[in-house]
Amino acid sequence: PLPKKQYYTKEEYLEMEAAADFKSEYYQGEIIPFPSISPDHSTICVNLCWCIGNAIADKKDCFGFESSMKLELAKADAYVYPDLMVVCGKVGISAYSTHVITNPMLIIEVLSPGTESFDRGLKFEYYRMIPSLKEYVLVSQNKPKVETYFRQKENVWTYTVVEGLDKTVKFQSLEYEIALKEIYLSVL
Repeated sequence: PLPKKQYYTKEEYLEMEAAADFKSEYYQGEIIPFPSISPDHSTICVNLCWCIGNAIADKKDCFGFESSMKLELAKADAYVYPDLMVVCGKVGISAYSTHVITNPMLIIEVLSPGTESFDRGLKFEYYRMIPSLKEYVLVSQNKPKVETYFRQKENVWTYTVVEGLDKTVKFQSLEYEIALKEIYLSVL
């Protein structure tokens, strides 16, 4: 027989996560170990942090967060670690932990082979439940390709794809363009 799944409350998860030596995500009672990432994934994330830092440098009320900051998806009963998030205005903090954000307006995920279908599917479904979210960005790890979903109104999203190191992508939520060659610096 298969081993019985263990389910936890969000309070138990947050307590265990605070004491753990590794990251894990929480989905409706299940704790899922955070996958390891490739050097290219990490380099793209560092490049994106630099680019986003430049994008928000003049915006006094915008704050960037990298993958060590958790995001609460209250309506989905989940906690995740997006690769990057931006909050503009007052940073919303979870009622359950001061180390968890609730109100990003921009979320960026660098796609990995093991998580790509989840990032495109169920995770994006969860992200769409965040009222503050204006833009969701998927960054390919294997080729210069950036996909953006920009919220026009509650259930209407505009999809844009940009491919090629000679192209730029506009993050509409920040009103800022970034060259793909900067995102993929030292990778492609």
